[in-house]
Amino acid sequence: MVSTVVLTLIGKPGCHLCDTAREAIGSVTAELAGDPAAPSITIQELSIFDDQDLLDRYAEEIPVVLINGRVHNIWRVDPIRLRAALLEV
Repeated sequence: MVSTVVLTLIGKPGCHLCDTAREAIGSVTAELAGDPAAPSITIQELSIFDDQDLLDRYAEEIPVVLINGRVHNIWRVDPIRLRAALLEV
C-alpha cells in the first residue's frame, strides 16, 4: 500500500530562500513521481503573512518544510535528505 504524505512549505512572498526551497521540493517530488516505492505526495504552501500563529512561530526561520505536520528542516532544503525522508514515510 502506498502511503500519503502532506509536504508543507511555509514561507513568504519575495523570499529567495523560499523560492530555492520550492524549486528543490519540485525537483524531488518530480523525481519521485515515477518511483513505485514513493508515497503519494500532496504539496501545500502557506505564507506566514496569512496566519498569525505561523508568523509568531516561524518568522525568523523561513522557509520551513513540514512532512505530515512535523518540521523536516528550516532555512535550506537538502534534496537528498528530503528524498530520503519522503521514502521513509
